[in-house]
Amino acid sequence: MELWRLFMSFCTATLLGYGGGPSIIPLYETQVVDKYGWMTSEQFGQALAFGNALPGPIATKLAAYIGFKVGGWAGAAVALAAVVLPTALLMAALAGVMLKLSNNPYVKGMIRGVQPVIFVMLAMLAYDFAKYAFKSSEGPVVFLPFFIAGAFFILVHYLHINAVWGVIGSLALGALLLRG
Repeated sequence: MELWRLFMSFCTATLLGYGGGPSIIPLYETQVVDKYGWMTSEQFGQALAFGNALPGPIATKLAAYIGFKVGGWAGAAVALAAVVLPTALLMAALAGVMLKLSNNPYVKGMIRGVQPVIFVMLAMLAYDFAKYAFKSSEGPVVFLPFFIAGAFFILVHYLHINAVWGVIGSLALGALLLRG
């Protein structure tokens, strides 16, 4: 029964989450934290932070982690299948239709109309994630998370440093100065 709930929660959230991994995360959190109580909000935030430090799509990493936490290896496989299979099948089915309708003004209008919604979903994710990323530290490192965020933004956006180096550097700084 729990594996079925796991499948349905990730399948539903994935199919409703238009715009890719980051826009789906608030829907995952609603299922995992609010509806089923598989994790606390803080645990979800930690999983999200750790998942974002690893390469690959965040939706599949979160699904596999949460699935494993809920149902072991079978849970990880079920949650991963719920994220990948429905959208892959839908994408394959709709690929031909989209190619034919890509110049249709109604389809273009639909895409332009949904873009502000995607922006808001990403902004909501950023706002929710900020609670965990900038959780108050104690002592002299209270401003370190803000420094890391600002330095990462400047290095990646303006100096065009590969984001991988920023992730590695932030992991090292966190291990040295933000433990506990």
